[in-house]
Amino acid sequence: MTRPDPERLTVDALPEVPWRDATILIVDDQENNVRILERMLTREGYSSVHGTSDPAAGIELYGTLGPDLLVLDLHMPRIGGFEVLERIAPLLKPDGFDPILVISADMSQEAKQRALSMGAKDFLNKPFDTTEVLLRIRNLLEARYLYLAVLAQNEVLERKVASRSRELERAQREILDRLALAAEFRDDETRQHTQRVGRLSADIARELSLPDRSVQLLRRAAPLHDLGKVAVPDSILLKLGRLTDEEFAVIKSHTTIGARLLSGSRHDLLKLAEEIALTHHEHWDGSGYDTGMKGDAIPLVSRIVAVADVFDALTHARPYKPAWPVEEAAAEINRQRGKHFDPDVVDALLRVLSRPVEHPAT
Repeated sequence: MTRPDPERLTVDALPEVPWRDATILIVDDQENNVRILERMLTREGYSSVHGTSDPAAGIELYGTLGPDLLVLDLHMPRIGGFEVLERIAPLLKPDGFDPILVISADMSQEAKQRALSMGAKDFLNKPFDTTEVLLRIRNLLEARYLYLAVLAQNEVLERKVASRSRELERAQREILDRLALAAEFRDDETRQHTQRVGRLSADIARELSLPDRSVQLLRRAAPLHDLGKVAVPDSILLKLGRLTDEEFAVIKSHTTIGARLLSGSRHDLLKLAEEIALTHHEHWDGSGYDTGMKGDAIPLVSRIVAVADVFDALTHARPYKPAWPVEEAAAEINRQRGKHFDPDVVDALLRVLSRPVEHPAT
């Protein structure tokens, strides 16, 4: 049977059901019954009708043809209809609709129930009425076609949902990247500081054996650590000389401002970004800001971002300073272990830097 086009599946599609293209297999030990059914279906316009009076051959044909419909007798010598049902059961698709029409002289309730429990979809008595057989076959093929159509449409919808989800995720990432860019737009000529911090933070997190999902979330959240700087005036942010206490207070406010801008979301990424924005200037020894939390009380992600942020800031030029050589920056980070930085995170950074690969901060 021609697989339905899910894009054209509507209530008006019913008259277009291609039942005459269906492959039908007839298995009955009475050769005469097989021939009658073959002629009947051929006259009706079915173009792919196959019949056999040998149940063993019928089982083989079922596996070869993969018919749209099986017409099966129950009581046959050597291999009965119930055994045929049992042996073709592994060929039936768990999520498919493979109709089987049982035609039998045995109309006992037990026979019906057993056949239906083994996969039969309909049951007719012998001797059969031609019109009724044709209608039952057509109804079963119609049900199969519509089932396949819905299945195909579901596959299309799933692909569309997956595609839309990917598009939405890309859009969300672009928005977050642009937010991060807005924060660094004024004091980073390369416009790459936030992305470098994200990559280096992910490398450090991976070195610390954080789960892959946590690493990926940190990779996306870390670039938003300085989002609050959008509220800091250029006269302070780009000042070349020493900041006054009042100006430094304004600079420090970027942590709480960034956290407020990111607050209130139920999205794991933004919740993580909020946490990092608020606490990435806390120091291991408690001398940081805003709350003065110390040691393990500081979220691990913020301890990671703190190291990545300072290392990148040291190794790249800013309006108020030249770039440091990597070795000197690494040595300075190491001197601050146990003071500004978590010693374990410092060690992880040094292991990352020691790898014989392209430097992660470049």
